[in-house]
Amino acid sequence: MAINLQKGQRQNIDAPKFTIGLGWDTNSSTTGTAFDLDASVFILNENKKLVSDDHFVFYNNLKSPDESVEHTGDNLTGDGDGDDEQIKVDLTKAGDAASEICVVVTIHDAENRRQNFGQVRNSFVRIFDAVTNEVLLKYELEEDFSIETAVEFGRIYKREGKWKFEAVGMGMKGGLQDYLNKYQ
Repeated sequence: MAINLQKGQRQNIDAPKFTIGLGWDTNSSTTGTAFDLDASVFILNENKKLVSDDHFVFYNNLKSPDESVEHTGDNLTGDGDGDDEQIKVDLTKAGDAASEICVVVTIHDAENRRQNFGQVRNSFVRIFDAVTNEVLLKYELEEDFSIETAVEFGRIYKREGKWKFEAVGMGMKGGLQDYLNKYQ
């Protein structure tokens, strides 16, 4: 049975292979331009910096060098139910330098399209076992991010040899470049 987390809560991840599913819907009263939300992953070292440039996994770099993280591809519309984008994780392949996996969703070209997360609803991140498909945990963003164009949904981090998930739910006015500046 899935554990529903609240912002700030943490939960152990006992499955070494799992999939991160991210989903969202856009409000019907939009800016007249289609939304394109993008999931990205930053694989960080113990200093909270990218292990290497190739450890930034997103729509233009679908796999980490050690193949521990694989983005399944960009969903340009977010239409339909369920996960809009997925990221497969195999912790058994993660290099020793990796100590954190930061999961971020940004709105592509948000400033030009005059879009923000206040126009997005039903946002969630869930983690399910890659072998059994059992949902291990879920975190639904409930805040109204009226000016933010990027949200860190959660992070997976290693402490004392065990991997845990933390429901972060922190918004930022900016995009992928802002996160790159933060983590490089």
